[in-house]
Amino acid sequence: MAEADRQLGIALIALARSAIGARFGVAALAVVHQSALDQPGATFVTLIQDGELRGCVGSLEPRRALSADVSSNAIAAAFRDPRFPPLAASEFPVTSVEVSLLSPPEPFAVADEDDLARQLCPGVDGIVLQYEHRRATFLPQVWETLPEPRDFVAALKRKAGMREDFWAPEMNVARYTVIKWKERDLVTEAVRT
Repeated sequence: MAEADRQLGIALIALARSAIGARFGVAALAVVHQSALDQPGATFVTLIQDGELRGCVGSLEPRRALSADVSSNAIAAAFRDPRFPPLAASEFPVTSVEVSLLSPPEPFAVADEDDLARQLCPGVDGIVLQYEHRRATFLPQVWETLPEPRDFVAALKRKAGMREDFWAPEMNVARYTVIKWKERDLVTEAVRT
């Protein structure tokens, strides 16, 4: 990973952890300002405890400054992910933060579900699947638990509230990539104070 990307990751992890910690009265971590933080960006913040998901919320399109996006998504992952109760103060020290910075989603044409499965790049593609008002996404990290394209697509359809066997010609599909930083991998003074 390039040093500029590493430094950006350190800043994003510190911003995410500080946003959550502020709710518990924990002092903010120092962040070295970078111009990228002022630019529009789309992030997902994932919280992990004991290797298990504890919250994950994000943005698909860059609609606000990267610093504001990661802070807002961190708070939402900790306190408003409907799959989990709000994070308790006692959990905060044992919760690890991951930040994924998304590339802009790029629509691509698929003839049917078989064609989609053939075009997917496992481990690389994040996917947005949309049909009418139903939409869901999986980050590329989900390939770690669903390595087969057909299983990946079936689970994504379930997440969107569709049947696994549903397909329509009007299905919209987009892909994106991410740069991902894990708090535990960025052992620095800025994050581990």
